[in-house]
Amino acid sequence: MSGLLPFTPPIVKRLLGWKKDDSGAEDKWSEKAVKSLVKKLKKSGCLEELEKAISNQDVNTNCVTIPRSLDGRLQVSHRKGLPHVIYCRLWRWPDLQSHHELRSIETCEYAFNLKREEVCVNPYHYIRAEAPVLPPVLVPRQSDIPNEIALDDLSNTIPDNANYPEDVNQEGLLPPETPPPGYMSEDGDTNTESMDTSQSGSAAVSPSPSDFQDVQPVSYSEPVFWCSISYYEMNQRVGEAFHASQPSLTIDGFTDPSNSERFCLGLLSNVNRESVVEMTRRHVGKGVRLYYIGGEVFAECLSESSIFVQSPNCNQRYGWHPATVCKIPPGCNLKIFNNQEFAALLSQSVHRGFEAVYQLTRMCTIRMSFVKGWGAEYRRQTIISTPCWIEMHLNGPLQWLDRVLQQMGPHPFTVGSKS
Repeated sequence: MSGLLPFTPPIVKRLLGWKKDDSGAEDKWSEKAVKSLVKKLKKSGCLEELEKAISNQDVNTNCVTIPRSLDGRLQVSHRKGLPHVIYCRLWRWPDLQSHHELRSIETCEYAFNLKREEVCVNPYHYIRAEAPVLPPVLVPRQSDIPNEIALDDLSNTIPDNANYPEDVNQEGLLPPETPPPGYMSEDGDTNTESMDTSQSGSAAVSPSPSDFQDVQPVSYSEPVFWCSISYYEMNQRVGEAFHASQPSLTIDGFTDPSNSERFCLGLLSNVNRESVVEMTRRHVGKGVRLYYIGGEVFAECLSESSIFVQSPNCNQRYGWHPATVCKIPPGCNLKIFNNQEFAALLSQSVHRGFEAVYQLTRMCTIRMSFVKGWGAEYRRQTIISTPCWIEMHLNGPLQWLDRVLQQMGPHPFTVGSKS
């Protein structure tokens, strides 16, 4: 290793020798991270187990634990991060972007998500999350096509409001079959129906080909740009749409003009901008980070002010009305879309006809406001009354819907002189 700090112990040199990133970037910080870990592990007696796990790339090793801090993060030099992410990045995946990409193995007794007093940092006790393979939807060609279809527009409805679910753990992962207690469905009944999407493809059960005479499988395919984002001030769209190709991106209030991982709202000008919009834009700050990992979309609030999210897919998971707006406080993150849940709904909807499938279009749109909320509990009751907001279109699900609709039959809309 080049550029090592003075008096580097042999064990630290050996551990650094297995570092996956050989580019030499941040060698000094990596050494500090390893020294910090070695110091903690000498007290717990786990140092030999760590070296065994890394040198043999062995998942059948014991947990390597350090005490969990109050906020779950570990500070090395001037930087803070989640400990299992830091060491998985160091010894396994240099391109690891977020804890959302990691899942613990079943035998790990001190996995980060278990929230125990000790946290396991054995890099071979974690696996990289992969997007599940979605089964094709078996689409019958419909004969009873409705004449007119009206898509509900959530922009002008006055939505319910929901606070951030208290039982979302630090990895933002809730079993979809366990909605938070106490939340009621639109008609006032407690949501007791479950949709178990924890097993790959288990919820997306399509009819057998014998159920229909004319059935075609329509498969999901990943687009180049996983989402498109438009920015609005009140009811006016400002600037061009941002097309996201990276699995992680930040929407912030700053001014970088050419970064594929950042959509900087500070760059966008509007000659008709009102003073309340100008004031609100100053508080966007670090904004929100979006992750698209393993077929799931997460939103993490980086701003010092809350963000407000309207995601029909997320709302369905918790048994809320589709238009409900959820407040995400600073430092918190929430799963706002899940491809497997969407696949299950799509497979179910093809039985109910063209209109039922078409209505899923709104589930592929997520709206989010910065600083100022909207809904029944707020002075601003519709999103077009908020000073700064964005609209995300999820391209993969939308393109899948389009292929299914095309397979189902001719375009059902009718346009007359009185339309």
